[in-house]
Amino acid sequence: MSTEIIPASHDEAIERAADLLRGGGLVAMPTETVYGLAANAADADAVARLYEAKGRPRFNPLIAHVTDAAMAARLAHVPELARGLMQAFWPGPLTLVLPKKSTAPICDLANAGLDSVAIRAPAHPAAQALIRAVDRPLVAPSANPSGSISPTTAQHVFEGLGHKIDLILDGGACPVGVESTVVMVEDETASLLRPGGLDRGAIEPLTGPLQRVEDSATPASPGMLKSHYAPGAKVRLNASEARDDEVLLGFGQVAGDLNLSETGDLAEAATGLFAALRQLDTSGAATIAVAPIPATGLGEAINDRLQRAAAPRDS
Repeated sequence: MSTEIIPASHDEAIERAADLLRGGGLVAMPTETVYGLAANAADADAVARLYEAKGRPRFNPLIAHVTDAAMAARLAHVPELARGLMQAFWPGPLTLVLPKKSTAPICDLANAGLDSVAIRAPAHPAAQALIRAVDRPLVAPSANPSGSISPTTAQHVFEGLGHKIDLILDGGACPVGVESTVVMVEDETASLLRPGGLDRGAIEPLTGPLQRVEDSATPASPGMLKSHYAPGAKVRLNASEARDDEVLLGFGQVAGDLNLSETGDLAEAATGLFAALRQLDTSGAATIAVAPIPATGLGEAINDRLQRAAAPRDS
Protein backbone atom coordinates (compact mmCIF):
# COMPACT_ATOMS: atom_id res chain seq x y z
CA MET A 1 0.00 0.00 0.00
CA SER A 2 1.47 3.35 -1.03
CA THR A 3 1.62 6.49 1.09
CA GLU A 4 -1.22 8.99 0.72
CA ILE A 5 -0.52 12.56 -0.45
CA ILE A 6 -2.90 15.21 0.93
CA PRO A 7 -2.96 19.03 0.57
CA ALA A 8 -1.13 20.70 3.45
CA SER A 9 -3.37 23.76 3.33
CA HIS A 10 -6.29 22.03 5.06
CA ASP A 11 -6.59 22.19 8.87
CA GLU A 12 -7.81 18.59 8.88
CA ALA A 13 -4.60 17.50 7.14
CA ILE A 14 -2.43 19.20 9.75
CA GLU A 15 -4.40 17.58 12.60
CA ARG A 16 -4.17 14.16 10.98
CA ALA A 17 -0.42 14.57 10.51
CA ALA A 18 0.00 15.77 14.09
CA ASP A 19 -1.88 12.72 15.40
CA LEU A 20 0.42 10.44 13.40
CA LEU A 21 3.52 12.17 14.76
CA ARG A 22 2.30 12.03 18.35
CA GLY A 23 1.76 8.29 17.82
CA GLY A 24 5.30 7.66 16.55
CA GLY A 25 4.62 8.04 12.83
CA LEU A 26 6.61 9.60 10.00
CA VAL A 27 5.17 12.49 7.97
CA ALA A 28 6.75 14.30 5.02
CA MET A 29 6.17 18.03 5.34
CA PRO A 30 6.94 20.95 3.02
CA THR A 31 9.41 23.62 4.08
CA GLU A 32 10.70 26.60 2.15
CA THR A 33 14.00 24.76 1.51
CA VAL A 34 13.18 21.11 0.69
CA TYR A 35 10.61 18.59 1.91
CA GLY A 36 11.47 17.18 5.34
CA LEU A 37 10.66 13.78 6.85
CA ALA A 38 9.26 14.66 10.26
CA ALA A 39 9.28 12.64 13.46
CA ASN A 40 8.85 13.52 17.13
CA ALA A 41 12.36 14.51 18.22
CA ALA A 42 11.89 12.95 21.66
CA ASP A 43 10.61 9.57 20.41
CA ALA A 44 13.64 7.29 19.99
CA ASP A 45 11.59 4.57 18.29
CA ALA A 46 10.18 7.03 15.73
CA VAL A 47 13.64 8.49 15.09
CA ALA A 48 15.08 4.99 14.63
CA ARG A 49 12.34 4.27 12.10
CA LEU A 50 13.20 7.53 10.31
CA TYR A 51 16.86 6.54 9.99
CA GLU A 52 15.78 3.14 8.68
CA ALA A 53 13.31 4.59 6.15
CA LYS A 54 15.97 6.90 4.73
CA GLY A 55 18.85 4.43 5.01
CA ARG A 56 20.66 7.23 6.85
CA PRO A 57 23.87 6.58 8.83
CA ARG A 58 23.12 6.96 12.52
CA PHE A 59 26.24 9.02 13.12
CA ASN A 60 24.72 11.76 10.92
CA PRO A 61 22.74 14.07 13.26
CA LEU A 62 19.33 15.56 12.52
CA ILE A 63 17.99 19.11 12.64
CA ALA A 64 15.27 19.81 15.22
CA HIS A 65 12.55 22.04 13.76
CA VAL A 66 10.84 24.52 16.08
CA THR A 67 8.32 27.34 15.77
CA ASP A 68 10.46 30.11 17.21
CA ALA A 69 13.27 31.18 19.55
CA ALA A 70 11.20 30.34 22.63
CA MET A 71 10.88 26.70 21.59
CA ALA A 72 14.56 26.64 20.65
CA ALA A 73 15.42 27.70 24.21
CA ARG A 74 13.87 24.43 25.44
CA LEU A 75 16.55 22.56 23.49
CA ALA A 76 19.71 24.62 23.76
CA HIS A 77 21.68 27.28 25.56
CA VAL A 78 21.34 30.34 23.32
CA PRO A 79 24.25 32.83 23.32
CA GLU A 80 23.56 36.50 22.56
CA LEU A 81 24.96 36.13 19.03
CA ALA A 82 22.57 33.25 18.33
CA ARG A 83 19.64 35.28 19.64
CA GLY A 84 20.53 38.03 17.20
CA LEU A 85 20.66 35.57 14.31
CA MET A 86 17.27 34.12 15.28
CA GLN A 87 15.76 37.61 15.42
CA ALA A 88 17.19 38.51 12.02
CA PHE A 89 16.57 35.31 10.06
CA TRP A 90 13.90 33.17 11.75
CA PRO A 91 11.69 31.78 10.50
CA GLY A 92 13.84 31.02 7.49
CA PRO A 93 16.59 28.89 5.93
CA LEU A 94 19.11 29.19 8.77
CA THR A 95 20.02 26.32 11.12
CA LEU A 96 21.98 27.06 14.29
CA VAL A 97 24.14 24.47 16.05
CA LEU A 98 24.12 25.30 19.76
CA PRO A 99 25.09 23.69 23.09
CA LYS A 100 22.37 21.16 23.97
CA LYS A 101 20.54 21.40 27.29
CA SER A 102 20.54 18.22 29.40
CA THR A 103 16.75 18.60 29.72
CA ALA A 104 16.17 19.01 25.96
CA PRO A 105 13.18 17.00 24.63
CA ILE A 106 15.27 15.31 21.95
CA CYS A 107 16.55 11.73 22.02
CA ASP A 108 20.27 10.98 21.86
CA LEU A 109 19.83 9.15 18.55
CA ALA A 110 18.44 12.29 16.89
CA ASN A 111 21.59 14.31 17.54
CA ALA A 112 23.97 11.33 17.23
CA GLY A 113 24.97 11.56 20.90
CA LEU A 114 26.59 14.99 20.44
CA ASP A 115 26.59 17.64 23.15
CA SER A 116 25.27 20.12 20.59
CA VAL A 117 21.97 20.29 18.74
CA ALA A 118 21.04 21.73 15.32
CA ILE A 119 17.86 23.84 15.38
CA ARG A 120 15.81 25.64 12.72
CA ALA A 121 12.49 27.50 12.54
CA PRO A 122 11.14 26.85 9.03
CA ALA A 123 9.27 29.61 7.20
CA HIS A 124 6.70 27.43 5.39
CA PRO A 125 3.22 27.91 6.89
CA ALA A 126 2.42 24.17 6.80
CA ALA A 127 5.61 23.28 8.69
CA GLN A 128 4.90 25.97 11.27
CA ALA A 129 1.30 24.78 11.66
CA LEU A 130 2.38 21.17 12.09
CA ILE A 131 5.00 21.96 14.75
CA ARG A 132 2.46 24.09 16.64
CA ALA A 133 -0.14 21.32 16.44
CA VAL A 134 2.26 18.68 17.81
CA ASP A 135 3.61 21.26 20.31
CA ARG A 136 7.08 19.78 20.39
CA PRO A 137 10.22 19.88 18.23
CA LEU A 138 10.26 17.73 15.10
CA VAL A 139 13.38 16.31 13.51
CA ALA A 140 13.00 16.54 9.74
CA PRO A 141 15.88 15.62 7.43
CA SER A 142 15.23 15.74 3.70
CA ALA A 143 12.43 13.32 2.78
CA ASN A 144 14.43 11.11 0.40
CA PRO A 145 16.70 8.06 0.52
CA SER A 146 19.97 9.08 2.15
CA GLY A 147 22.57 10.45 -0.24
CA SER A 148 20.20 10.93 -3.18
CA ILE A 149 18.74 14.11 -4.69
CA SER A 150 16.72 16.12 -2.19
CA PRO A 151 12.94 16.45 -2.84
CA THR A 152 11.37 19.79 -3.68
CA THR A 153 7.85 18.50 -4.47
CA ALA A 154 5.51 16.00 -2.84
CA GLN A 155 5.83 13.77 -5.90
CA HIS A 156 9.62 13.61 -5.39
CA VAL A 157 8.98 12.37 -1.85
CA PHE A 158 6.53 9.76 -3.09
CA GLU A 159 9.00 8.47 -5.67
CA GLY A 160 11.69 7.96 -3.04
CA LEU A 161 9.84 6.96 0.13
CA GLY A 162 6.28 6.24 -0.99
CA HIS A 163 6.05 2.85 0.73
CA LYS A 164 8.05 3.62 3.87
CA ILE A 165 6.28 6.54 5.56
CA ASP A 166 2.80 7.29 6.85
CA LEU A 167 1.70 10.49 5.10
CA ILE A 168 2.91 13.20 2.69
CA LEU A 169 1.66 16.76 3.11
CA ASP A 170 1.65 18.51 -0.27
CA GLY A 171 2.56 22.18 0.02
CA GLY A 172 3.62 22.69 -3.59
CA ALA A 173 7.15 23.27 -4.87
CA CYS A 174 9.71 24.54 -2.35
CA PRO A 175 10.56 28.19 -3.11
CA VAL A 176 14.20 28.15 -1.92
CA GLY A 177 15.11 24.73 -3.31
CA VAL A 178 18.33 23.98 -1.38
CA GLU A 179 18.74 23.07 2.26
CA SER A 180 19.29 25.57 5.05
CA THR A 181 22.58 27.25 5.83
CA VAL A 182 24.08 25.73 8.99
CA VAL A 183 26.04 27.95 11.39
CA MET A 184 27.63 26.79 14.65
CA VAL A 185 27.66 29.34 17.47
CA GLU A 186 30.06 28.78 20.36
CA ASP A 187 29.97 31.60 22.92
CA GLU A 188 30.08 34.63 20.61
CA THR A 189 31.94 32.98 17.70
CA ALA A 190 30.21 31.65 14.58
CA SER A 191 31.44 29.09 12.01
CA LEU A 192 29.89 27.94 8.73
CA LEU A 193 29.20 24.20 8.66
CA ARG A 194 27.08 24.10 5.49
CA PRO A 195 26.27 26.81 2.94
CA GLY A 196 22.61 26.90 2.02
CA GLY A 197 19.55 28.96 1.26
CA LEU A 198 20.75 32.00 3.23
CA ASP A 199 24.01 33.26 1.77
CA ARG A 200 26.93 34.24 3.97
CA GLY A 201 26.74 37.83 2.75
CA ALA A 202 23.51 38.28 4.72
CA ILE A 203 24.91 36.65 7.88
CA GLU A 204 28.40 38.11 8.16
CA PRO A 205 27.31 41.69 9.07
CA LEU A 206 26.11 40.13 12.35
CA THR A 207 28.84 37.53 12.88
CA GLY A 208 31.93 38.85 11.16
CA PRO A 209 33.71 36.63 8.58
CA LEU A 210 32.50 33.03 8.82
CA GLN A 211 35.20 30.37 8.84
CA ARG A 212 34.17 27.27 6.90
CA VAL A 213 34.47 24.07 8.93
CA GLU A 214 35.78 21.18 6.85
CA ASP A 215 33.82 17.97 6.35
CA SER A 216 34.26 15.23 8.90
CA ALA A 217 33.69 11.48 9.19
CA THR A 218 31.74 12.34 12.35
CA PRO A 219 29.74 15.39 11.23
CA ALA A 220 28.54 18.07 13.65
CA SER A 221 25.53 18.78 11.45
CA PRO A 222 23.65 17.32 8.48
CA GLY A 223 24.98 17.89 4.98
CA MET A 224 28.67 17.42 5.80
CA LEU A 225 29.19 14.00 4.22
CA LYS A 226 31.43 14.17 1.14
CA SER A 227 29.06 12.17 -1.11
CA HIS A 228 25.50 13.48 -0.90
CA TYR A 229 22.61 14.88 -2.98
CA ALA A 230 23.62 12.50 -5.79
CA PRO A 231 21.66 11.34 -8.86
CA GLY A 232 22.07 7.85 -10.26
CA ALA A 233 24.24 9.19 -13.08
CA LYS A 234 27.76 10.46 -12.51
CA VAL A 235 28.22 14.23 -12.30
CA ARG A 236 30.96 16.21 -14.08
CA LEU A 237 31.46 19.83 -13.07
CA ASN A 238 32.57 23.02 -14.86
CA ALA A 239 31.60 21.70 -18.29
CA SER A 240 31.20 23.91 -21.35
CA GLU A 241 29.66 21.18 -23.49
CA ALA A 242 28.42 17.61 -23.26
CA ARG A 243 30.63 14.71 -24.25
CA ASP A 244 29.41 11.38 -25.62
CA ASP A 245 26.83 9.75 -23.34
CA GLU A 246 26.36 12.97 -21.34
CA VAL A 247 23.56 15.46 -20.87
CA LEU A 248 24.38 19.08 -20.07
CA LEU A 249 22.88 21.17 -17.27
CA GLY A 250 23.48 24.73 -18.43
CA PHE A 251 23.68 28.06 -16.65
CA GLY A 252 23.65 31.56 -18.11
CA GLN A 253 25.13 31.63 -21.60
CA VAL A 254 26.18 27.97 -21.45
CA ALA A 255 23.15 26.34 -23.04
CA GLY A 256 22.30 22.73 -22.30
CA ASP A 257 19.58 20.10 -22.31
CA LEU A 258 18.23 22.13 -19.38
CA ASN A 259 19.33 25.54 -18.11
CA LEU A 260 19.22 26.47 -14.42
CA SER A 261 18.87 30.15 -15.31
CA GLU A 262 19.40 31.63 -18.75
CA THR A 263 19.78 35.06 -17.13
CA GLY A 264 22.38 33.85 -14.62
CA ASP A 265 20.04 34.34 -11.63
CA LEU A 266 21.48 32.30 -8.74
CA ALA A 267 18.21 32.30 -6.76
CA GLU A 268 16.40 30.81 -9.78
CA ALA A 269 19.21 28.28 -10.17
CA ALA A 270 19.01 27.22 -6.53
CA THR A 271 15.23 26.80 -6.67
CA GLY A 272 15.43 24.53 -9.73
CA LEU A 273 18.67 22.65 -9.01
CA PHE A 274 17.37 19.39 -7.54
CA ALA A 275 14.39 19.16 -9.91
CA ALA A 276 16.73 19.64 -12.89
CA LEU A 277 19.12 16.93 -11.67
CA ARG A 278 16.15 14.57 -11.23
CA GLN A 279 14.86 15.29 -14.74
CA LEU A 280 18.26 14.79 -16.39
CA ASP A 281 18.81 11.62 -14.37
CA THR A 282 15.86 10.05 -16.21
CA SER A 283 17.50 10.62 -19.61
CA GLY A 284 19.54 7.41 -19.49
CA ALA A 285 22.84 9.26 -19.92
CA ALA A 286 25.78 7.94 -17.94
CA THR A 287 26.88 11.41 -16.83
CA ILE A 288 25.30 14.78 -16.11
CA ALA A 289 27.73 17.53 -17.11
CA VAL A 290 27.13 20.82 -15.29
CA ALA A 291 28.13 24.29 -16.49
CA PRO A 292 30.25 26.49 -14.20
CA ILE A 293 28.31 28.25 -11.44
CA PRO A 294 29.71 31.43 -9.85
CA ALA A 295 30.76 30.85 -6.23
CA THR A 296 29.27 34.11 -4.96
CA GLY A 297 26.05 34.47 -2.96
CA LEU A 298 23.78 31.44 -3.32
CA GLY A 299 26.33 30.03 -5.75
CA GLU A 300 28.32 28.85 -2.72
CA ALA A 301 25.44 26.56 -1.70
CA ILE A 302 24.79 25.42 -5.29
CA ASN A 303 28.44 24.50 -5.78
CA ASP A 304 28.52 22.72 -2.42
CA ARG A 305 25.61 20.49 -3.47
CA LEU A 306 27.11 19.83 -6.90
CA GLN A 307 30.54 18.98 -5.49
CA ARG A 308 28.96 16.45 -3.12
CA ALA A 309 26.86 15.03 -5.97
CA ALA A 310 30.07 14.59 -8.01
CA ALA A 311 32.12 13.10 -5.16
CA PRO A 312 33.25 9.44 -5.33
CA ARG A 313 30.60 7.13 -3.88
CA ASP A 314 30.95 4.11 -1.68
CA SER A 315 30.77 0.92 -3.71
